[in-house]
Amino acid sequence: MRHPWLAGLLLLPLSVLLTAAVPVSPVAGLVAHDDFAGLRAQGPKILPEMARLYTSGDTGERTRIANLLYRLGWKSPEAASALMRDVRTQDVSLRIAVQYALGRISSQPAVVDALLRNMTDDPNPVLRDKAACALAYDQIHLSEAEKVRIYEGLIRALASEQQQVREIAIQALEVHTGQRKGFIPFAPVEKRRESIARWQRWLAEYKENL
Repeated sequence: MRHPWLAGLLLLPLSVLLTAAVPVSPVAGLVAHDDFAGLRAQGPKILPEMARLYTSGDTGERTRIANLLYRLGWKSPEAASALMRDVRTQDVSLRIAVQYALGRISSQPAVVDALLRNMTDDPNPVLRDKAACALAYDQIHLSEAEKVRIYEGLIRALASEQQQVREIAIQALEVHTGQRKGFIPFAPVEKRRESIARWQRWLAEYKENL
């Protein structure tokens, strides 16, 4: 063969050739280097591309992007839709990153519902705890009226048969309201019911005052 370099090129997989032909976008480069400051300087216009990068990435890349989205704290329907696909993943690092990020990029009711479900139903106690943390600290875009959905779910969780769920639910309520209303997660069931009734009256008053 007159051009031996061509023979070597033909031996390369097609995917490698295609990848080499496509330039890396500035946003992809910033994400790859975990460059938070660089991403923030670009502004919210980068969010649709970050969502696309998340969807096409492997587990490690999705975890990195979820953490960056958490830090940016910009609302993005595209990013929220992408992350919601992993809201039940059993990869612990990815799930924690997704749970923390979702409330900082969305005010969708579906996000609150998913986190409440994870807090009460997931078999992994660590993931239950981190879902409660996300509900307590990371719902930064919710209005006072939209927080009703969180309070309703947390108050329901006070009646859980699992003590850990009761514990993390009252902790999240205390973060939001500064109150416990006498609720003790390990108290006898009748005592817990009395406290739950007080919480339900508080919720009714909260709704009336909106």
